[in-house]
Amino acid sequence: MDNTVKLPIGIENFEKMRTEGFYYVDKTGMIIELLRNWGEVNLFTRPRRFGKSLNMSMLKYFFSYDSDPALFDGLAVSREKELCEKYMGKFPVISITLKDVESRYYEGALFALHSVIRDEARRFRFLLEDGELSEEEEKDYRALIETLPMRDLDIPASEGIIRGSLRLLSELLSRHYGQKVILLIDEYDVPLDKAQQYGYYDQMVSLIRGLFAQALKSNENLFLSVLTGCLRVAKESIFTGLNNLKVRSITNVLFDEHFGFSDSEVRAMLEYYGLKNHYGQIKEWYDGYRFGDSDVYCPWDVINYVDQLRFEPDADPEAYWINSSGNAIIRTLLQKADDQTMTELDQLVNGLPVTKKIREELTYRELYDSIDNLWSVLYTTGYLTKRKKVKPNTYELVIPNQEIRVIFTEQILSWFQEEARKDAPALDAFCKAFRTGDAPLIERMFAAYLKKTISIRDTAVRKEKKENFYHGILLGLLSHRRDQVLKSSAQTGDGYSDILVKIPSLSMGIVIELKYSESRNLEAACQKALEQIEEKDYEEEFLDDDITTIRKYGIACRRRSCMVRMGQ
Repeated sequence: MDNTVKLPIGIENFEKMRTEGFYYVDKTGMIIELLRNWGEVNLFTRPRRFGKSLNMSMLKYFFSYDSDPALFDGLAVSREKELCEKYMGKFPVISITLKDVESRYYEGALFALHSVIRDEARRFRFLLEDGELSEEEEKDYRALIETLPMRDLDIPASEGIIRGSLRLLSELLSRHYGQKVILLIDEYDVPLDKAQQYGYYDQMVSLIRGLFAQALKSNENLFLSVLTGCLRVAKESIFTGLNNLKVRSITNVLFDEHFGFSDSEVRAMLEYYGLKNHYGQIKEWYDGYRFGDSDVYCPWDVINYVDQLRFEPDADPEAYWINSSGNAIIRTLLQKADDQTMTELDQLVNGLPVTKKIREELTYRELYDSIDNLWSVLYTTGYLTKRKKVKPNTYELVIPNQEIRVIFTEQILSWFQEEARKDAPALDAFCKAFRTGDAPLIERMFAAYLKKTISIRDTAVRKEKKENFYHGILLGLLSHRRDQVLKSSAQTGDGYSDILVKIPSLSMGIVIELKYSESRNLEAACQKALEQIEEKDYEEEFLDDDITTIRKYGIACRRRSCMVRMGQ
């Protein structure tokens, strides 16, 4: 075991990975498969943080004239001698990423897109020195590598420069080297996603369509092109007339193991760092994705957690992926949710599948038009994965692992609490019922709130996790009143009470103990909760304060039902 080898957190440069002592999971088999299963233009769609950018960097360093063959020593592709002799280091490569092409305004996005292509074009300044450019070609190339004036941006002129940029570069490089070019475009769909969010979608679609049409369609200087993104955007949107496009999505068997980590790759990493005893945790939290016929882990999660475990052996798993990807998709789903959708979310969170027809070819304009489209987005972006194919384009979908389950649960709780706060009179009445000792009203109102959210009943989830879910709902509802002080899981008496409420203006304290009932006997669970309040002496918290009235509640929950009993 060599713990000096660093984990490549956020490293997307293949050369840096191989030369600066980072642990590398060999994905060079993708190169072999790409060349043996030929497609002139290849689109790979995978969720974020599954290694797309690193694989694109790997392709760049394999094909590029100026790369070092030693970078691939000992890797799978190096054993393919004939293939390496024919293709390694034999091509001019144009490589861009569009992941940072975003702005609230079209002009800003236009400027950002030009900047990305400009910076790549500047790598080839030698084209100005070889005397092979015509006067018009030199003019076009210089326009491409110049910095656009943002303040007085000439939009039509800038659009014209961008649309022809990749075709111009491929033509000039092909002629200079006497060899067709490799074109790599990473995160191709980010500008479309941002354009839809900020309201200039039509302009961006027109621009990207023009750029791709010139670069990818009938470009005689193109040997091979690879694009990556999260979604497969419909052909009529930006790939108009592109008959040479091969789409390699998460449903395809080809290339299914080249994005994400396989089980054997995770086991090897844990063995290397002496962390084999954490295999079960990692599998529960980060495995479960199904790409083609392969089960894969999210590499971003595995790398981050293994890195943390190296220095903190008792560290609990975390939801690393969501911190890098956001949660707008789930929020949109919840905002559109009807009773049927909430029932289906309930099934998913509890480990049960839902059957949905998946549309892989959507335009960004269509993504949020309907709940049906949102299921497709959740699938293609990694929030759901397939369990099995039911019929063409229809799959049983499940939440892949514990990390995503936590994300769903937390987002649903947050959304529910926001929605509940919109009805202030109802929340006032709910909080008041705890003060007046109206247990039947508390029960009726809490049950009504539960019917608006989901339940936690999966047998794979420990009982305390289930109780935590209902605890979170109740705590969120009670936090509505600002004239009371809440304590959650506070140490008092001989243990930790679930919720303590102090109301100074009324000299009142409230003790709430919550239980999840595995059976239908909610009455017994309520009594157990009240007995625990007495046995653990939870009211001790209030005895040193000027509290004259103490109310005690035992609350039992099961799925979307509840019972409330008040103690003496």
